[in-house]
Amino acid sequence: MISEPLTDDEKRILLRLARHSIELAASHHPLPTLVLSEYSAPLQQEGASFVTLTEEGELRGCIGALEPYQPLVQDVCEHAAAAAMDDYRFNPVVPREIPLITIEISRLTVPQLLTYQDPTELLSCLKPGVDGVILRDGIHRATFLPQVWEKLPAAAAFLSHLCQKMGAPSDLWRRKPLQVFTYQVEEFEEGKI
Repeated sequence: MISEPLTDDEKRILLRLARHSIELAASHHPLPTLVLSEYSAPLQQEGASFVTLTEEGELRGCIGALEPYQPLVQDVCEHAAAAAMDDYRFNPVVPREIPLITIEISRLTVPQLLTYQDPTELLSCLKPGVDGVILRDGIHRATFLPQVWEKLPAAAAFLSHLCQKMGAPSDLWRRKPLQVFTYQVEEFEEGKI
């Protein structure tokens, strides 16, 4: 789990910055240069995040990083803009849509490799509703955030859909050993803080 949760103020700051980044990106303006010293230490530290956009409860974009490589505040801004403009599953967000969009941010822990012997053991290693899961097969990989368990509560279905997301047959996780990593998130969204 996340060792030190963000304060409500820090969460609100990240949500405001994410919305501003989406507004700028949708208007084809560059993201502002952040002055890190203006933010709290947790926001300055390297952090990995996913930004999920929904419109009327339906997914509208989701992009993020699985490993930390830049300050959390920067990570959130860049992934908010990317979720709005670069998610290949959707057309880019246009300015008139922005008021209809709800932003959710997931701050990730560092992924941990799971060791397992067979598919049955893999199923028992997963914690539905808690674990985000990364599947890797050679150069192919895909992830589902822990929130996806709400739609796919059975571990077998969760893994099958994740294989499909990776571009593999849905039963690949049953047929061969895959690299499986788990992580947890601190999730927060607009209107709920």
